[in-house]
Amino acid sequence: MKFMATMISTDNPLLNLSDLPQFELFHVKHIEPAVDQLLLACRAEIDRLVSMQEAPTWQGFIEPLEVIDNRFERIWGPIGHLDAVKNSDEWHEAYVACLDKVTVYYTERGQNAGLYAKFKALSESAEFELYNLAQKKVIEQALRSFRLSGIALPKKKQVEFQTISQQLSQLNSQFSNHVLKSTQAWCKHITDESELAGLPESAMGTLKQLVEQKSLNGWCVTLDFPSYLAVMTYADNRTLREEVYRAFMTRASDQADNIEFDNSELMNEIRSLRHKKAVLLEFEQYAEYSLATKMAESTPQVLGFLRDLAAKSKPQAEQELASLKRFALKERSMTDVQPWDVSYLSEKLKDQTLSLSQEKLRVYFPIESALNGLFTITQRLFGVTIQAKEGVSTWHSDVRFYELLNENKEVIGQFYLDLYARENKRGGAWMDTVVTRWRSPDGTLQIPVAYLVCNFTPPVEGKTACLTHNELTTLFHEFGHGIHHLMTEMQHLDISGISGVPWDAVELPSQFMENFCWERESLDLIASHVETGETLPDALFESLKASQGFLSAMMMLRQVEFALSDFEMHAFYDEQNVEPIDQLLARIRNEVAVIQPPEYSRTMHSFSHIFSGGYAAGYFSYKWAEVLSADAFSLFEETGILNANTGAKFKNTILAAGGSVDPMVLFKAFRGREPNINALLRHSGIAT
Repeated sequence: MKFMATMISTDNPLLNLSDLPQFELFHVKHIEPAVDQLLLACRAEIDRLVSMQEAPTWQGFIEPLEVIDNRFERIWGPIGHLDAVKNSDEWHEAYVACLDKVTVYYTERGQNAGLYAKFKALSESAEFELYNLAQKKVIEQALRSFRLSGIALPKKKQVEFQTISQQLSQLNSQFSNHVLKSTQAWCKHITDESELAGLPESAMGTLKQLVEQKSLNGWCVTLDFPSYLAVMTYADNRTLREEVYRAFMTRASDQADNIEFDNSELMNEIRSLRHKKAVLLEFEQYAEYSLATKMAESTPQVLGFLRDLAAKSKPQAEQELASLKRFALKERSMTDVQPWDVSYLSEKLKDQTLSLSQEKLRVYFPIESALNGLFTITQRLFGVTIQAKEGVSTWHSDVRFYELLNENKEVIGQFYLDLYARENKRGGAWMDTVVTRWRSPDGTLQIPVAYLVCNFTPPVEGKTACLTHNELTTLFHEFGHGIHHLMTEMQHLDISGISGVPWDAVELPSQFMENFCWERESLDLIASHVETGETLPDALFESLKASQGFLSAMMMLRQVEFALSDFEMHAFYDEQNVEPIDQLLARIRNEVAVIQPPEYSRTMHSFSHIFSGGYAAGYFSYKWAEVLSADAFSLFEETGILNANTGAKFKNTILAAGGSVDPMVLFKAFRGREPNINALLRHSGIAT
């Protein structure tokens, strides 16, 4: 598009889109000029399209919009990505300043009556009837987005909607930054090694590495997840476990040691503004607004689904807790099992009953072996080859870059892989898009590119980094998101890859891939002892398989607790009588939980999924999609774990279609029927 080419300068490295992002050239000074130029060009092009006198057509209207949307993703995406993986106060300040402008732009666009009129005219035209299903879906989803952006509101209410959207965007970013800063603010410096008794060598190495980063001696326990989890799982020192638990569970709250990053008021503001936003659009509650773009159809359906899972899980969870308490009393003389004891006791009980621990498994999953196994499984299932590519610009020396090649050795996708935890990197694991598959107006096919980000324990003192089995499933999970993005066959931005996929279906491929971490046939391709190269011994595999149902009902209830708390928080908001979050959590826990946290616990204050990660009134999506993924995998159990024909069927239905087809239609096309909850319960070791 000549218009866009003349509006955008290429002097700024953020604006040079000829190839992948040149991260080493980016500087904080580039952010605001790049965003300002981008928004100027986008607005000018939208004005041009709206002012056209001729009737809208796909070529004359949709394609130019796709051009600016593609450019937007490729410029704004790296800015947000670097805020998450290479955070600094200076970069974050510039990012937040531009986030305000971006939010205004999207809100303006969603309320642009001229754009809406063009889409509506196109949907009612004779040409629309000639479009394929994918093209129709693009237009239908655009019209839905306009309605959810307040297009029908009077001008005064549109301004209010825009203001609320802008405020929410800022608050979400502030919430996330508070969690990161609060996590980084806490550190326990330990010089007496006996205080860390029970921690395995790998964990001690990590804590030693952390203290060296601060130019101190001894060891340093932080709230970064690898450090936190190591202490909670292995530390014999109960006082230390409680101290670290308290610090972790009070992050970004009024109970933290440093209350500078308290999210309490932000959470109240976010809840209030979400409710106002929903009411403006004539929804009774924000939960209804959330469900407008999901598979689940109603509040009663979601609550019924979650409470059904709780009812089926709670009796077994009570038995599991009783078993844990008996073990604690007999083996540890512990009469009062507390939340900071659960992971520790679980690991000890698992080792006693199954001769299994994460450390016993870790030596079988050196990172290179895990990656080779993952790539081999992907090749066998989906007929693609994955190979490393050198010389690509990255944001850190640990980051790797790979290409996906089809049977004809053509590159069909690429991805960055950022494996290890480090300072100034957001916790957790995620996939995000760099470039979306799209055919441009000149016929060029743009291949998709993804970011895959994890926070595993890094290599220590030159030793090979090895994954726990839990980390292995995380790797497969995020890679599942990746192949959903990379193996799409769609060519329109709004339905390509994960775009346009309902939130409660987007976890299907990711959770599906986790299943290969539990099967003998696939594990034989993954596991390779770090010293001997041997695969997982039969006894250890049998123990691992048995552990799939170990305390699984307690874990199920924990996720149901989060999902119910999130959903009820957004489904029954009364602005005249707001139920405080701590009271709401206590109510839900009394209903479904079998173990209660201490009064000081502030779980929601650091729950970025809900308050800054897009899962508001949607955390149930994990369990909803888990039903789909478990039932989808059951077809592999029937036909063969690495059956290429079944893999091709999964690729050609679930992965290829992106957001172009209703996910229930895709699931039934793959499975031959509607999903059944029993596969999930069976995989979880919960009696049906």
